[in-house]
Amino acid sequence: MDSAAIDRFEASRGRLASLAYRLLGSAADAEDAVQDTFLRWQAADRERVEVPEAWLTKVVTHLCLDRLRSAQARHERAAGTWLPEPLLDGDPMLGPADTFEQRESVSLAVLTLMERLSPVERAVYVLREAFSYSHAEIAGILDISESASQQHVHRARIRVATERRRGGEADPASARRVVEEFLAAATSGRTERLVALLTDDVTAVSDGYGLSTRLLQYETRERVASYVRAGFKPTPAKRRLAGGSPAMHIALVNGSPTVLAVVDGRVVGAVAFVVSDGKVASLRGIAAADRLARLNEVWRQRTPDAPFINAW
Repeated sequence: MDSAAIDRFEASRGRLASLAYRLLGSAADAEDAVQDTFLRWQAADRERVEVPEAWLTKVVTHLCLDRLRSAQARHERAAGTWLPEPLLDGDPMLGPADTFEQRESVSLAVLTLMERLSPVERAVYVLREAFSYSHAEIAGILDISESASQQHVHRARIRVATERRRGGEADPASARRVVEEFLAAATSGRTERLVALLTDDVTAVSDGYGLSTRLLQYETRERVASYVRAGFKPTPAKRRLAGGSPAMHIALVNGSPTVLAVVDGRVVGAVAFVVSDGKVASLRGIAAADRLARLNEVWRQRTPDAPFINAW
């Protein structure tokens, strides 16, 4: 392959990775899809490709759809066993973030919600909301009619709107203050204050540090507060599991304020918050090492702010 063809692909790599991540919810799978797209580009009769960007978009989208439809993916993503891979804000794989719809489409809440959509609905929603493709362009990418594209995005928007009512887009500074107060209450054992900081319909989900075969799910303010209090209570066993005494940082992950537990420069756990009207509406705890690999890569490249808690 000549250098011009490689340069043309590299110019699209970031956009393709961002599209694949939104479709798959996994940085590792997105990188695989982009690499497979490069191999297709390498083998293609490129002189017959009129619009390389459109060709590459179609190829990576269909590779992601094949992945979502595969038996292996259905098993891996079975209800109650899967959470999207968190990415630190500023990671180029998060892609465009100029509009509310673009930011929303990459939130952990919406990435989780999109598991309820069919693969085609998911693709139409991402192409339309995050990348502003017209229905005519989407029809060409997915080999469907324009009216089908319109119907798919309408259904997807209705489902996403349900999640939007639970959280919306909180002011980052205000949301951080809520998380700081919540973390202070959790680590001090002030359960009553924890309960007061939760919405009436709060939910919490955890991967159980990757030790559970199913996600741990909690509802009601009392149960969520109890789970959080137990989770943030330091014990020798937890420190051994973490590999030391973590510092607690607060950072933005997929647009949400997130508590990161860090040991010797390595993130060993993340708890992402959705804040609504000054209270916590949902939490997602992720500590399985394979789900934090990309986040750790980006974390190591930065000089983080001072931790909220120096040693837990």
